[in-house]
Amino acid sequence: MNNPNLKPSRLLSLDTLRGFDMLFIMGLSGLVVNICKLFDGSQIAQWLSLQMKHVAWDGFAHHDTIFPLFLFIAGVSFPFSYAAKKASGASAKDISLKIIRRAAVLVLLGILYNGFFKMQLDTLRLPSVLGRIGVAWMFAALMFVWLKPRIRMAIAAVILVGYTLLLTVPAPDAVGADFWTKEGNIAGYIDRVVMANHILWRGVMDPEGILSTLPAIVTAMLGVFTGEFVQRTDISGTKKSAVMAVFAVILLCVALLWNMWQPINKTLWTSAFVLAAAAYSLGMFALFYYVIDVRGCTRWTNFFRVVGVNSITIYLAQRFIGFGDISRYFLGGIAEKLPEGYGAVLISVGYIAACWLLLYFLDRKGVYLKV
Repeated sequence: MNNPNLKPSRLLSLDTLRGFDMLFIMGLSGLVVNICKLFDGSQIAQWLSLQMKHVAWDGFAHHDTIFPLFLFIAGVSFPFSYAAKKASGASAKDISLKIIRRAAVLVLLGILYNGFFKMQLDTLRLPSVLGRIGVAWMFAALMFVWLKPRIRMAIAAVILVGYTLLLTVPAPDAVGADFWTKEGNIAGYIDRVVMANHILWRGVMDPEGILSTLPAIVTAMLGVFTGEFVQRTDISGTKKSAVMAVFAVILLCVALLWNMWQPINKTLWTSAFVLAAAAYSLGMFALFYYVIDVRGCTRWTNFFRVVGVNSITIYLAQRFIGFGDISRYFLGGIAEKLPEGYGAVLISVGYIAACWLLLYFLDRKGVYLKV
């Protein structure tokens, strides 16, 4: 099933890439938008600013890569953590129980993030980003533990094709609406039926809803496949990087072809989106892996690594800590004296700095939120 001779290790490239990814959630997107405003009228600035926002429905922007890249990285990491647990004597059953427990904790943290302590339980949103990560990663990890690679590949293909076909079924409660609209898609219908008062867009759907979790599992599975490949000891690091880069191009081509049949759409997490996001994720990982783990260029990584090793911490912390207030407290006076637009840039820099300094302090103290 899995090669017991593979040595467990931790890839610095993964922590660095995870930190790079989370940096956009940690304020970098806002900083880029504020910088672009300084170049009002520039087409490049307008394009770059749009990349820092989710597309309205169909399409693909950089901001749409953040979530699937994080899930992909979680998948890549698992074969390494599995090897470490096996080396310590854990059984497949023990590891499976830990996988399920981790998923449950992430689902609960997602509910807390959504505002559980407001005690408005009749309208509390149940789906969440953390919940989707937990559930999708759980199924991908359990399949890795118990199923052979060829079976998992077949399951991934069936999910992608099957989900594409499912989305052609119109919602029974949306008479006259096209099956491809927010109101008429079958994924939204399932959300409305199962948890009507507990979804983000009441009466419509949830972007982290029930049915669209299926293709998200494939996103995690593709990460697991990548982790298995990188574990191999019979291929050089340079060749691994090249192979991953080639497969990233192949995935992109397939995604563009699939897009002609069913559009790339993050909200529905369409099969075309899975492949497009995987192309980006695999390409970025190939680059980071080659530069950091193969070539050994690591001096620049600590800034991102500090974020990557405590990614869930900062995701949750931004919900409970006023980093914007901290930035304005220390930099607000200077920002008011700067020319219009530059003050907003400074406040954005302060926000990122406040977040990063907290993570740096935690890293120096060896404090990590491990789920």
